[in-house]
Amino acid sequence: MRRNAHLFLGGSVEEHPPRKLAVILHADVVGSTALVRLNETLAHERIQDAFRRLSDLIEGYGGIAHEIRGDALVAEFARASDAVCAALSFQQSNSEHNAQLGDGIVPTVRVGIALGEEVFADDTVTGSGVVLAQRVEQLSEPGGVCVTAAIHEAIPQRLPFEQLSLGERELSGFEEPVRVYRVALKPGATAPEADVGKRAQSAPGRRRIVAAIAATALIVAGVVVFWLEPWAPREEPASVERMAFPLPDKPSIAVLPFTNMSDDPEQEYFADGMAEDLITDLSKISGLFVIARNSSFSYKGQSVKVRKVAEELGVRYVLEGSVRRVGDQVRINTQLIDATTGGHIWADRFDRSLTDIFKLQDEVVANIVSALAVELTDKEKAARKAREQNLNLKAHENYLRGRQHLERFTAEDTAKAKEFFETAIELDPNHAQALTALGRLHYNQWNLWGEERDKNLARALELGQKSVAVDETLAGPHLLMSQVYRFLFKKEQSEIELKKALALDPKDADTLAGLADVLRFSGGAEQAVGLLQKAMRLDPFYPAWYEFHLGHVLFNSGRYEEAITALKRGAERNSNYPAFPLFMAASYAMLGREKEAHEAAAEVLKINPRFSIKAYTAYVPFTTKEYLDREVSAFRKAGIPE
Repeated sequence: MRRNAHLFLGGSVEEHPPRKLAVILHADVVGSTALVRLNETLAHERIQDAFRRLSDLIEGYGGIAHEIRGDALVAEFARASDAVCAALSFQQSNSEHNAQLGDGIVPTVRVGIALGEEVFADDTVTGSGVVLAQRVEQLSEPGGVCVTAAIHEAIPQRLPFEQLSLGERELSGFEEPVRVYRVALKPGATAPEADVGKRAQSAPGRRRIVAAIAATALIVAGVVVFWLEPWAPREEPASVERMAFPLPDKPSIAVLPFTNMSDDPEQEYFADGMAEDLITDLSKISGLFVIARNSSFSYKGQSVKVRKVAEELGVRYVLEGSVRRVGDQVRINTQLIDATTGGHIWADRFDRSLTDIFKLQDEVVANIVSALAVELTDKEKAARKAREQNLNLKAHENYLRGRQHLERFTAEDTAKAKEFFETAIELDPNHAQALTALGRLHYNQWNLWGEERDKNLARALELGQKSVAVDETLAGPHLLMSQVYRFLFKKEQSEIELKKALALDPKDADTLAGLADVLRFSGGAEQAVGLLQKAMRLDPFYPAWYEFHLGHVLFNSGRYEEAITALKRGAERNSNYPAFPLFMAASYAMLGREKEAHEAAAEVLKINPRFSIKAYTAYVPFTTKEYLDREVSAFRKAGIPE
């Protein structure tokens, strides 16, 4: 828009009619001629009344009703969701209004919405966008709403809409087929209400375009448009005072799960992978504060407002996106929102081949960094330039599918994940992420499912080492090897690998928590508390094991009441994890609260009847005898069997 500002600041209005890109709504009355034949006067009155009510709703949702042309209306919006909300709200209310009419003169309206260019000329609104909206409207059922693919992709999935693809349609006046969608409210739902601020900003006098505009007024209006950009989309602003955490002193961002817009629901793994990789890439930039994947993905599948996300996670910016994949082509739509103002500060669409997926991710990251005016360090610039772009597409797809199953943490999904990872490595033996993921899977096979300790730990270590040999810039394999070394009782190697992981990705919540996990066994309790607190801030909806680590560290520090509080919080998140009642029992025992200690010990044996002190000491890689002796003593006092 800014590149055309000269039209307002001195260019000839007569030679260059004002034009702009907008969301355009076109509505008409179905069978208006037949209505007029029944009763011309009454038909015109009711048609005009319907359009007045529609115009009021358009204004309420921040739009501008430009023209009423007999039995049709043209309006513009800055945001697709506002146009659709206005249209569906009207259709719902108009249906109720028409039901009260006692005769056959019922003005039923159909609506089309498109993204396109509108031109102001000869006292009217024209342009390809208006024509496109009209063509799409003609595909709508009476009382319905149809939209183009661009509108469909821009509508947030959190809204209570059902969208049905009508396929690609040949439209008169357009060379290429246009994909069209039918939009309706979900059963029992109502259209989201308009913001009061939007209603106040729409002046009644803007319902119809003014026949003539003085040149001076155009110049003034042009300056206002140029600087204030009133077309910029708006969300309901978040309240800094209501945020769960203070805003960080650097730009803070949460990347929400991307919506799968592909016709194939099985492509969900691909959309998830895109958002996860962006989180990983952004978290490596020192000038950003990035919420961890675990917390961002807690909103997956939910209809949630940006304001709510920002307030719960304590961030200023939220990135939303959608992914559409057709064969080996992919389209990504993204928008970066300043939650404190509700304004969209950057949005773009990317069409790429899947073989360029890493380049696409780099481009999205570069745009975010630029929009937030973040300065990259020399090291970060070099790392981005050196990023490996070679991609075996089939291998990467298998890796993404496997990762989706691995993160479900069930025995069945773990088996499926293993097949996908092994296939990925067969196709590309140098796929470092797949090597790491398969190593993580073997670690889980023992740690979560109790399968063949020595065999699985050895395989996990081998895969971690192979991954590092392929790509030494990844933090994941170092974190994996650190955990394996810990349970091989190799403290020094474990700490070395964790420090490498932390150097490569210093703001990864799991890496911070993992380092705290090592320190809790080796006398670094206070440092471990600080690391866990940082991890919890990066991942506000952190997994339950964070609370266990914190409770364990607090126990080792002699802070038993605080330990009990942390362990109770963890047990609320995962009541089937015996470590929570175990250390509650130990903490109660150290406080002399025998009854509560014995009750907690009984809960441990209820979850795992085979649990014993001997089994615990054989499993835990202690390096500080003081800690081990204290815990064994507390377990005995609580009644844990030898």
